[in-house]
Amino acid sequence: MTNTFSSLGLQPELLQAVTDLGFTEPTPIQLGVIPHMLHGRDVIGQAQTGTGKTAAFGLPLLQRLDPHSKEIQALVLAPTRELAQQVSQAIFELGQHLNVRPLAIYGGQSYTRQVGRIQKGVHVVVGTPGRMLDLIRQGKLDLSGVQTLVLDEADEMLSMGFIEDIEAILQETPTERQTSLFSATMPAEIRRLANKYMREPETVTIAKEQVTAATITQHYYLVNESDKLAVLTRLFEMEPLTNTLIFARTRLGTGELAHQLTQRGFPAEALNGDLSQDARDQVLRRFRQETVNVLVATDVAARGLDIDDISHVINYDLPRDVESYVHRVGRTGRGGKSGIALSLVTPGEQGRLRRIEKYTRQTITAVPIPSEQDILARREQELKTQMEVWLRRDRCQREKEIVGEWIEEGYDPILIAAAALKMARAEEKQRPIARISPIDPNARQTNERSSKNRQSPRDRNERSERAPRQSREGGRSYKSRGQRPAPIAHEKGMVRLVLNAGHSQGVRPGDVVRSIASTGNIPGRSLGAIEILPQQTYVDVPEQYVSNVLKQSGRYQIFEHKVEVEKASG
Repeated sequence: MTNTFSSLGLQPELLQAVTDLGFTEPTPIQLGVIPHMLHGRDVIGQAQTGTGKTAAFGLPLLQRLDPHSKEIQALVLAPTRELAQQVSQAIFELGQHLNVRPLAIYGGQSYTRQVGRIQKGVHVVVGTPGRMLDLIRQGKLDLSGVQTLVLDEADEMLSMGFIEDIEAILQETPTERQTSLFSATMPAEIRRLANKYMREPETVTIAKEQVTAATITQHYYLVNESDKLAVLTRLFEMEPLTNTLIFARTRLGTGELAHQLTQRGFPAEALNGDLSQDARDQVLRRFRQETVNVLVATDVAARGLDIDDISHVINYDLPRDVESYVHRVGRTGRGGKSGIALSLVTPGEQGRLRRIEKYTRQTITAVPIPSEQDILARREQELKTQMEVWLRRDRCQREKEIVGEWIEEGYDPILIAAAALKMARAEEKQRPIARISPIDPNARQTNERSSKNRQSPRDRNERSERAPRQSREGGRSYKSRGQRPAPIAHEKGMVRLVLNAGHSQGVRPGDVVRSIASTGNIPGRSLGAIEILPQQTYVDVPEQYVSNVLKQSGRYQIFEHKVEVEKASG
């Protein structure tokens, strides 16, 4: 049987949309999932990012819709606002000939605007669990008509602490719905969720990409977290960068890093979920035309990026999973061309790096960070090279005349040349070489201790039994009542923050994780101890994320309460 979209049983309007979008033939995940979903079966799809999952569930989801109904008939849960926006846009494009109305719902948007759209009638809601649950509790989101429910990137929602919210949302939908779950990995908690809420699901597993291209040179630099920007600017001094793609962990991180690089004389632009489609298109156009040579992006924002001539991929933040690493570095070295992938690795991330090497079956070579002497020598060599070009061209007649005048006035020709070179190097003063601190030998131990606090549910339960006054949620310790917590975090590398909401506002640990992870755009599993008091909540946040979290103070929301966040004080 020929592998075409027309062979899958899709209706003409969807086939036309597929053609309009330039899809030629189904991907393996689409071939595996679409027939099962069209026959009404529940499906578990295990595949990495970039395999075509959205169309795999989007096309059959659309075929089941009644465009004349104003009920919400399909629901897609996603971990981040960027992914929610992307999936909503994809469903809009796939359903363009069906008059389908999708809506993306996520934190940070106006409740009034979202509720207004819902009241006008939408067919498909795509959004983050936290905001959806808030609207359900306010009586603004009715899911009684949902026929198809999709959990996208379920393992990521698990890591961000969304499982409780997901289960609460599932209980608001009809039991006879069709459910599809997509996840790159299948941890025990995700399997439990599938066993509880899915009916004899069909499983479609797509083999993971095992290796990176042989044309890609892979290096890493061992750095302290606080020195990453300094190291990156040193690399910019030494590497012949043309089109460079830098990956940062959060959308806030992309904007801040692009700004810092530009200030240091390396023009860069950010690509993240805060950009409108028009702004995104303009950024990519400038990058393709090499008006700007450095692009800083998140994994989600870089999806669908189709640029072949990327010389360098830089992992400013090492990805959490090996598949993301392969997907990132695969953006260079395409079409048989050579490419370079560089990673900034903290001492605590060396274990993760070893897992990446094992997965890709390739060695990622450690290289020393360029020293100040290396950079000064490189600057001098570049200056000499430029001067030699001008000397060979001999296109400086007026300048020769000026030099001749100075010689007639008695100036030494060597001194004149030296002064001219000094002036030519004046801009170097605008690029001071940032100092780098020695690697902290205890940093790895701290990270390992932190990771031990994120063990299996069985291990967490055992710890809970040994300490009955503490509970565990998502690998974090928390206390529900007791004396005022200390203003200093328990673990090294963590900073204690305080939220102006607690038990009296109905705050639970999962609410804290959800709100900080989604609005602050940081990994939920990175949070430490959570201690809830009647009017306040204390939470330990890794030092590198504190500025991101504090910047969003006032935008956090737990139920209907706006929440302020600040550093805890004595």
